[in-house]
Amino acid sequence: MTDRTMTDRARGLGAGSSWLTDPRLGALLAVGLWLAVVALAAPIGRTFGTGQDAIAYWSAQLADPYANSEWTVPPGYVYSPAFLQLVSPLTRLPWIAFMGAWAAILLVALRTLTGSRWFLLGLLTATIEIAGGNISLLLGLAIVAGFRWPATWAFVILTKITPGIGLLWFAVRREWRSLAIALGATALVVAVSATLMPTAWLQWIDVLQRATKYDVTAAGVPLPFILRLPFAIGLVVWGARTDRRWTVPVASMLALPALWYGSLSMLLAVIPLRAPAQPRR
Repeated sequence: MTDRTMTDRARGLGAGSSWLTDPRLGALLAVGLWLAVVALAAPIGRTFGTGQDAIAYWSAQLADPYANSEWTVPPGYVYSPAFLQLVSPLTRLPWIAFMGAWAAILLVALRTLTGSRWFLLGLLTATIEIAGGNISLLLGLAIVAGFRWPATWAFVILTKITPGIGLLWFAVRREWRSLAIALGATALVVAVSATLMPTAWLQWIDVLQRATKYDVTAAGVPLPFILRLPFAIGLVVWGARTDRRWTVPVASMLALPALWYGSLSMLLAVIPLRAPAQPRR
């Protein structure tokens, strides 16, 4: 085999694999996915429709957010009142319009995490998550942003709660200012939200107590929280000591109360965190 033949074959292999990083193909498939998500969102609540998670946010009412709060029975709403207040402008839209807007938000979050180079790969990874409308991509984005703006951790704590284990990064590294900002911002959001909806916050505490009694459903990864938590803690502590920022979203994913298959899309937050952090002083 001549050197020229080998070179031509190598180029062919490179061309064959380049479709994974083709931004035009990624954009085209993103539009196709968005259209499919919107089209399959109607009628509301059908078995194989989209928005199985997002309907919980859309249907919850500020006047009585926890009227249906059994997280194993859709559309049960179990996040904090603060999250519902945040998305309430969108929930006033008709269901199809809401689902279109929500899917677009998730796609923007995905693009922000992956950049143009890895967007298509991210899209393939996060298709289930975007179709369902859960918040794993938003959690990943908040964690990435939290290295620069620690206040974004309030979003993580006031939705899924336990992925806040990632704050151990700041504690282990003795970055007390960042930790104080994260916790202070969370406390401020709670204070403002509770002033507007005090009863709902009391109800949320009861919802959380009841939620601990349920096992993971068949749609979840069969790894109990109690087994995942030690690995999550160990990973983020190791990462903090060795300047590996990517360990934080991985640990936070492992610490999710319920680990769904779509939750694996949180791993896309590793992409912008590949570079090591500045060494501890």
